[in-house]
Amino acid sequence: MTVHSFEEHFEQKLDKDIAIEPRDWMPDTYRKTLIRQISQHAHSEIVGMLPEGNWITRAPSLRRKAVLLAKVQDEAGHGLYLYSAAETLGISRDELYDQLHTGKAKYSSIFNYPTLTWADMGAIGWLVDGAAIMNQVPLCRTSYGPYARAMVRVCKEESFHQRQGFEIMLTLSKGTEVQKKMAQDALNRWWWPSIMMFGPPDDNSPNTEMSMRWKIKRFTNDELRQKFIDVTVEQAKILGLTIPDADLKWNEERGHYDYGAINWEEFWNVVKGNGPCNKERLEARKKAWENGAWVRDAANAYAEKRKKRLQQQAA
Repeated sequence: MTVHSFEEHFEQKLDKDIAIEPRDWMPDTYRKTLIRQISQHAHSEIVGMLPEGNWITRAPSLRRKAVLLAKVQDEAGHGLYLYSAAETLGISRDELYDQLHTGKAKYSSIFNYPTLTWADMGAIGWLVDGAAIMNQVPLCRTSYGPYARAMVRVCKEESFHQRQGFEIMLTLSKGTEVQKKMAQDALNRWWWPSIMMFGPPDDNSPNTEMSMRWKIKRFTNDELRQKFIDVTVEQAKILGLTIPDADLKWNEERGHYDYGAINWEEFWNVVKGNGPCNKERLEARKKAWENGAWVRDAANAYAEKRKKRLQQQAA
């Protein structure tokens, strides 16, 4: 089969919505795009444990502590699913980690903001995980099979995380005046970074067009951002909280909410490593990797010893 025939077969599978599998032929740029997106997603899950893990010991009750601990464990599992999916594309786990630790690979800019109060745990669950769900549910139908299958479980668990966050915000918004102000403050700080999570506007997104063509993505950044805003504004009304956007208003003709200008300068500044917690987050990941070296060494030594013993028994 010629290269041209391989390309035709690849395109035919995409047209018929047949999943591309690891042993299938695929263009190098398709493979590289998937490695970039899946690894960025995996890194985001792992780094995303840090701002919430910071509050496990300070949760206001045993129930809150247990729920938050379970959530952080879920995020670790999501990262492992996604690293495994990326490995099917021919890249090693160690290489993926190295790209994160050296800054070559990115993770979601949202995790470079500090968590100042307990209400931030609610805002992250409600807004950040809500935005993640909006972005990730369509990925259950992404064209690469291992990625799509990994996302099914991820999305189920993320839906619990979003409901947990909303429940925290609902409790605070119905509490004392101090608690209401805490909830509103968290919303004020996390709103704009959350809607930046969907990435740059479509006319300034270098990867969107190709990802849409290859059906890696099913919706553009702006389409997903609009859907998130439309849903979340209505949820804020239930909470009795105010979205921090003076230009936000319902557009009857469009059937959507119009919203104010996004500070893309801030977004790109954070992406480039200049956010409030960029250095702190990356240093924490490097330290964890270095401190875990003895565990990896011990596991490898045990595996090697067991391999030799099995070889001796078979001889």
